[in-house]
Amino acid sequence: MTTTSPPRVLLVPGFWLGAWAWDDLLPRLRAAGLDPVALTLPGLEPDAPDRGAVTLEDHVRAIEDAIAAAPEGARVVLVAHSGAAVPATVALDRHVDAVDHVVWVDTAPVVDGYAMAPDITGDEHPLSAQWDDELEGGSMRGLSEDQLAVFRERAVPQPAGTMRDAVALGDERRLDVPMTLVATAFTGAEYRSYAEEGASFLAGLLEYRALEIVDLPTGHWPMWSEPERLAQVVADAAQG
Repeated sequence: MTTTSPPRVLLVPGFWLGAWAWDDLLPRLRAAGLDPVALTLPGLEPDAPDRGAVTLEDHVRAIEDAIAAAPEGARVVLVAHSGAAVPATVALDRHVDAVDHVVWVDTAPVVDGYAMAPDITGDEHPLSAQWDDELEGGSMRGLSEDQLAVFRERAVPQPAGTMRDAVALGDERRLDVPMTLVATAFTGAEYRSYAEEGASFLAGLLEYRALEIVDLPTGHWPMWSEPERLAQVVADAAQG
């Protein structure tokens, strides 16, 4: 089917973030001839009334709705950052025929039965609970003091249910969907090594058959530290 619609690029941010996290990427993707849409998943709104009621399924459905809203005939490229890989993998599994390419931003597709933090308690997981570890571990490489300040100011607690719930996958055709993994905080070789050593979050790397890894050395939030280079990787995937 021939279409004049530009590729629809769905940008799903990771923990603590809303659509605003992609602000530096949006104009670059539009300039590349793409149609980007940034998502704020349920419970990640600044004024979310009850984050404790938000489930992983709520996040999956938000991504499903965005896939369904793409213009008829347009290529759909799903871009998931960090923890958003969990609901994005489920949405892909349910809509294999509708997604043309997936870009994993310093993250990876997960396997059936995976849960990010099955033993987490409470309703919310605030950024402050991980800030020191992320900073000391090098995840924030490349971020300016101003960017760090904005991150702390605008971040909202992650609904704990989205971390506690396990995924259910059933369509193995997802394993052949073209994918690009953008390795930033670690190299692609390190990612594969960790997967082979048994890192549960990266186990999907051993299953997926059409996955290319692109190294983009920086920290865990390349949409802020390297927006030009990340936009080019996404554009290459979308136009391929």
